[in-house]
Formats: sequence, C-alpha cells, structure tokens
Amino acid sequence: MLASFNVAPMGVQGGVSRLVAEILELVERSGLDYRVGAMQTTVEGDPDEVMALIMACHHHMRTLAPRVLTHIALDDRAGATGRLEGKVSSVEAALGRTLRHE
Repeated sequence: MLASFNVAPMGVQGGVSRLVAEILELVERSGLDYRVGAMQTTVEGDPDEVMALIMACHHHMRTLAPRVLTHIALDDRAGATGRLEGKVSSVEAALGRTLRHE
C-alpha cells in the first residue's frame, strides 16, 4: 500500500516545522520506506503497518496541538511493491525524461 498523508496542527502559535519534525521521527522509526514532500509524506508498506503509523502520527500531533487535521490518500493494489519509486519511473519513461520530484 502507498499512503500519502499530512498531519496539520491547528491552534498553535508560530511555525509548525518543529512539530512536523517530531512526526517525521515517528515515520523514520517505523522502518517503512517513505519520501517527504513539501506538503505531505508518502509511505509504502503493509496496509496494517501503514495505517498504524498514520494513526500514531495523528495521535502524537494531538498531544502537541489542540486540534489536528489529518489528510490521507491511499493507493492499495494487490501484489504491488516498490511503487514509491516505480510510479515516478513509469511517468518518466512515458515522458522520456527525468522529472524533478520529491
């Protein structure tokens, strides 16, 4: 499963980069393959592990902020692996060039 998600703290003062950094520590410790983007993080792995990670991130952010909005996009395809890189490579092959990507 691929899942792109962002966990947005609401009702906090100042920037949120420190809070997002705490979430990324959870992502790194999960052992799942991931990529960080400007607006989201994408992880790949077993569906139960992916969803458990996202919920852990949401719950942790909830300890840091009075309100949290979590957005999730799932791509669940039976038997598919290596799609974190493969999906980008497929588009690059169709274009005949390398894309600038996260």
